[in-house]
Amino acid sequence: MNKPNVSIYTDGACANNPGRGGYGIVLMYEKSDGTLIQKNLSRGFELTTNNRMELLAVIDALNALKTPCKIKLYSDSKYVVDAINQKWLDGWQAKNWKLNTKNPVKNIDLWKKLLSAMRPHEIEFIWVKGHASNEFNNLCDKLAVEARSKDNLEIDSGFID
Repeated sequence: MNKPNVSIYTDGACANNPGRGGYGIVLMYEKSDGTLIQKNLSRGFELTTNNRMELLAVIDALNALKTPCKIKLYSDSKYVVDAINQKWLDGWQAKNWKLNTKNPVKNIDLWKKLLSAMRPHEIEFIWVKGHASNEFNNLCDKLAVEARSKDNLEIDSGFID
Protein backbone atom coordinates (compact mmCIF):
# COMPACT_ATOMS: atom_id res chain seq x y z
CA MET A 1 0.00 0.00 0.00
CA ASN A 2 1.29 3.44 -0.92
CA LYS A 3 1.62 5.84 1.96
CA PRO A 4 0.03 9.26 1.44
CA ASN A 5 2.50 12.10 0.79
CA VAL A 6 2.23 14.83 3.41
CA SER A 7 4.13 18.08 3.88
CA ILE A 8 4.42 19.43 7.40
CA TYR A 9 5.75 22.79 8.53
CA THR A 10 6.33 23.45 12.23
CA ASP A 11 7.60 26.29 14.38
CA GLY A 12 7.85 27.05 18.06
CA ALA A 13 8.02 30.42 19.77
CA CYS A 14 8.79 31.44 23.31
CA ALA A 15 8.86 34.84 24.98
CA ASN A 16 11.63 35.33 27.55
CA ASN A 17 12.92 31.79 27.02
CA PRO A 18 11.77 30.21 29.33
CA GLY A 19 8.39 31.89 29.32
CA ARG A 20 5.07 31.87 27.52
CA GLY A 21 5.38 29.61 24.53
CA GLY A 22 3.44 28.34 21.58
CA TYR A 23 3.75 26.38 18.40
CA GLY A 24 2.25 26.47 14.94
CA ILE A 25 1.77 23.62 12.48
CA VAL A 26 0.74 23.55 8.83
CA LEU A 27 -0.24 20.09 7.51
CA MET A 28 -0.72 19.70 3.74
CA TYR A 29 -1.94 16.74 1.75
CA GLU A 30 -2.87 16.43 -1.91
CA LYS A 31 -5.87 14.20 -2.51
CA SER A 32 -5.96 11.85 -5.50
CA ASP A 33 -8.20 14.32 -7.38
CA GLY A 34 -5.55 17.05 -6.97
CA THR A 35 -7.36 18.94 -4.22
CA LEU A 36 -4.93 20.36 -1.67
CA ILE A 37 -6.02 19.95 1.94
CA GLN A 38 -4.37 22.27 4.46
CA LYS A 39 -4.88 22.16 8.21
CA ASN A 40 -3.38 24.67 10.64
CA LEU A 41 -2.89 23.78 14.31
CA SER A 42 -1.51 25.67 17.30
CA ARG A 43 -1.26 25.49 21.08
CA GLY A 44 0.02 27.86 23.76
CA PHE A 45 1.73 27.18 27.10
CA GLU A 46 2.16 29.21 30.25
CA LEU A 47 5.81 28.37 30.97
CA THR A 48 8.09 26.47 28.63
CA THR A 49 11.12 26.88 26.34
CA ASN A 50 11.55 27.47 22.65
CA ASN A 51 13.16 24.06 22.12
CA ARG A 52 10.26 22.33 23.85
CA MET A 53 7.81 24.14 21.59
CA GLU A 54 9.81 23.16 18.49
CA LEU A 55 9.76 19.52 19.58
CA LEU A 56 6.12 19.48 20.65
CA ALA A 57 5.07 20.98 17.32
CA VAL A 58 6.66 18.06 15.47
CA ILE A 59 5.21 15.48 17.87
CA ASP A 60 1.68 16.87 17.69
CA ALA A 61 1.87 17.22 13.90
CA LEU A 62 2.84 13.55 13.52
CA ASN A 63 0.21 12.45 16.03
CA ALA A 64 -2.46 14.36 14.08
CA LEU A 65 -2.00 12.00 11.13
CA LYS A 66 -4.49 9.15 11.08
CA THR A 67 -2.50 6.74 8.90
CA PRO A 68 1.18 6.03 8.21
CA CYS A 69 2.49 8.63 5.76
CA LYS A 70 5.50 9.60 3.71
CA ILE A 71 6.37 13.01 5.12
CA LYS A 72 8.52 15.97 4.25
CA LEU A 73 8.81 17.82 7.54
CA TYR A 74 10.11 21.40 7.41
CA SER A 75 11.40 23.14 10.54
CA ASP A 76 13.60 26.14 11.25
CA SER A 77 14.88 24.38 14.38
CA LYS A 78 18.43 23.13 13.97
CA TYR A 79 17.94 21.51 17.40
CA VAL A 80 15.25 19.20 16.01
CA VAL A 81 16.47 18.71 12.45
CA ASP A 82 20.12 18.12 13.37
CA ALA A 83 19.18 15.75 16.21
CA ILE A 84 17.57 13.51 13.58
CA ASN A 85 19.70 14.06 10.50
CA GLN A 86 23.06 14.05 12.30
CA LYS A 87 22.02 11.03 14.39
CA TRP A 88 22.42 12.82 17.74
CA LEU A 89 19.20 11.18 18.89
CA ASP A 90 20.60 7.72 18.16
CA GLY A 91 23.71 8.52 20.20
CA TRP A 92 21.72 9.90 23.12
CA GLN A 93 19.64 6.74 23.25
CA ALA A 94 22.72 4.51 23.04
CA LYS A 95 24.27 6.43 25.96
CA ASN A 96 21.10 6.09 28.07
CA TRP A 97 20.06 9.71 27.38
CA LYS A 98 23.41 11.17 28.39
CA LEU A 99 25.56 13.68 26.53
CA ASN A 100 29.30 13.19 26.00
CA THR A 101 29.73 15.38 29.10
CA LYS A 102 27.76 12.72 31.07
CA ASN A 103 25.02 15.31 31.70
CA PRO A 104 21.46 14.25 30.92
CA VAL A 105 19.95 15.22 27.59
CA LYS A 106 17.40 18.02 27.95
CA ASN A 107 13.77 17.34 27.06
CA ILE A 108 14.06 13.56 27.30
CA ASP A 109 10.29 13.30 27.76
CA LEU A 110 9.69 14.93 24.38
CA TRP A 111 12.47 13.10 22.54
CA LYS A 112 10.91 9.80 23.64
CA LYS A 113 7.47 10.99 22.47
CA LEU A 114 9.00 12.04 19.15
CA LEU A 115 10.52 8.60 18.63
CA SER A 116 7.13 7.01 19.22
CA ALA A 117 5.33 9.49 16.94
CA MET A 118 7.86 8.88 14.13
CA ARG A 119 7.55 5.09 14.18
CA PRO A 120 4.74 4.52 11.65
CA HIS A 121 5.97 7.12 9.16
CA GLU A 122 8.72 7.66 6.61
CA ILE A 123 10.02 11.15 7.39
CA GLU A 124 12.52 13.44 5.74
CA PHE A 125 13.50 16.29 8.08
CA ILE A 126 14.35 19.48 6.18
CA TRP A 127 15.76 22.63 7.74
CA VAL A 128 14.41 25.96 6.50
CA LYS A 129 15.68 29.41 7.41
CA GLY A 130 13.36 31.04 9.93
CA HIS A 131 11.90 34.51 9.47
CA ALA A 132 12.78 34.40 5.78
CA SER A 133 10.73 34.05 2.62
CA ASN A 134 9.14 30.65 3.30
CA GLU A 135 5.39 31.27 3.31
CA PHE A 136 4.48 28.25 5.44
CA ASN A 137 7.28 28.69 7.98
CA ASN A 138 6.16 32.28 8.40
CA LEU A 139 2.57 31.13 8.87
CA CYS A 140 3.71 28.65 11.54
CA ASP A 141 5.59 31.43 13.32
CA LYS A 142 2.48 33.63 13.25
CA LEU A 143 0.35 30.79 14.63
CA ALA A 144 2.91 30.11 17.39
CA VAL A 145 3.11 33.75 18.48
CA GLU A 146 -0.70 34.06 18.47
CA ALA A 147 -1.01 30.84 20.51
CA ARG A 148 1.39 32.04 23.23
CA SER A 149 -0.46 35.36 23.44
CA LYS A 150 -3.83 33.86 24.36
CA ASP A 151 -5.41 33.72 27.80
CA ASN A 152 -5.75 30.44 29.75
CA LEU A 153 -2.59 28.84 28.41
CA GLU A 154 -1.87 25.15 28.99
CA ILE A 155 0.69 23.88 31.48
CA ASP A 156 3.78 22.20 30.00
CA SER A 157 3.86 19.39 32.55
CA GLY A 158 7.29 18.19 31.38
CA PHE A 159 9.01 21.57 31.74
CA ILE A 160 11.56 21.70 34.55
CA ASP A 161 13.15 25.08 35.21
